Amino acid sequence: MTMEEIRTAAKAQMGGKCKACPVCNGMACRDAIPGPGAKGDIAVRNYEAWQNIRVNMDTICESGPVDLSLELFGRKFRYPFFAGPVGAVYLHYGDLLDDLKYNEILVAACKEAGICAFTGDGTNYDVMKGAARCIREAGGVGVPTVKPWNVETLRDKFELVRESGAFAAAMDIDAAGLPFLKGLNPPAGSKTVAELREIVGMAGVPFLVKGIMTVKGALKAQEAGADGIVVSNHGGRDLAGCPSTAEVLPEIVEALRGSGMTILVDGGLRSGTDIFKALALGADAVLLARPYVTAVYGGGAEGVKALTEKLAAELEAAMTMCGARSIAGITPDMVRLP
Repeated sequence: MTMEEIRTAAKAQMGGKCKACPVCNGMACRDAIPGPGAKGDIAVRNYEAWQNIRVNMDTICESGPVDLSLELFGRKFRYPFFAGPVGAVYLHYGDLLDDLKYNEILVAACKEAGICAFTGDGTNYDVMKGAARCIREAGGVGVPTVKPWNVETLRDKFELVRESGAFAAAMDIDAAGLPFLKGLNPPAGSKTVAELREIVGMAGVPFLVKGIMTVKGALKAQEAGADGIVVSNHGGRDLAGCPSTAEVLPEIVEALRGSGMTILVDGGLRSGTDIFKALALGADAVLLARPYVTAVYGGGAEGVKALTEKLAAELEAAMTMCGARSIAGITPDMVRLP
């Protein structure tokens, strides 16, 4: 399948909640929640911020093959990007799929493509249970992402995480601001450093805190003992007026330099060239969520493969034209900030 065929098929399956736009830039769905939208123009600014960064072409360099592989927490992957976590797909994207079926397709297809999927969480216990099963069947190649529930609920969730054999786990701590989690049972909300330290210990595997947007937040995650962070504003779905992830990534990278913390980033990245820009700014890897939703709805496992190969080809082209032969060879001078 071509990406255009995948997009056309997805548009027919999504019931109008997602427009499956030719460019997923947040313009057509701002303030559309339920749906893939965001609060105000945050998703739009996430996308535009990456577009405003330029790449510096330099082909006076050694020729040869380009190595796109990445090692993360002891696992080697073909590419330095992964499918981001998405929850309640039936609510936000259309009832063709529920979270269980979506994860069944995504986790296996990502493993086959040489990457991994971060799975979402929900109030329905079966969502995490199903995600854990999919990851276990994929040999632990997946990152279950839990919501910031109360401690009792988290103990049950992390038991599933450990049973899955997942090589790492994450918490989208910024989900504390999602309106549909307020007042629910079990309760979810923000965490202190002490509470987060307990959660990190509870996980039992390398742990990423997703939803970091400030140097202060990054240092708190480090203090709590997290192994890494995801610079993320939850696709712009939490807080109107917050900056884009591209704006804050460099200062967070600088603050954590030498700490050994792994840094991932998401929010508005849509191409292999965008991925290259994020790596040049200091990210170790990138998450893309909405593009993989379209891929699954429009093409199932074949859609995941097609999108992954497209992103990889674009990333390889950018690396070749900027003189990088490996991910470690991508340096800050290969991009120009606005």
